[in-house]
Amino acid sequence: MRSYLQNSPEAAGRIVALTLLADGYAGQAELERLDRLGAAEALGLSRAGLHGVVHAFCEDLLVTHHEPWIEASRVDERSLSAILAEVTDPALRSKVLQLCVEVAEADAQIAQGEAAVLTAAVMAWGLPAAEEAFCQAPTAPVN
Repeated sequence: MRSYLQNSPEAAGRIVALTLLADGYAGQAELERLDRLGAAEALGLSRAGLHGVVHAFCEDLLVTHHEPWIEASRVDERSLSAILAEVTDPALRSKVLQLCVEVAEADAQIAQGEAAVLTAAVMAWGLPAAEEAFCQAPTAPVN
């Protein structure tokens, strides 16, 4: 798996991509939500740049896994920790987490993979207020 500079737009974008693909596919509602939110620009990327990060992430997953896509789209704990560690700036972490929650909720259900990424980010980044809000928020059906 490739690495990005700490706190770079690409490092932040990959975490959003990870959430986007955590359920095995990028749904139309999720992609539309990212566009409506201006997610690419909020991260310091162009729309094409964010799509490039998503594409590169898919390539990395396919190269490192020799399984069907639904399995390959799940990231192991060690890789997840490394990806999350590339974002250290508290303000950027907050922005990324917000975008990830928006992506996860875009299709009116939070899949297990999406919930796992959100929980891992909250725990790794030590965001107790976000953890409390995330745990107390009404949850959509988990598939």
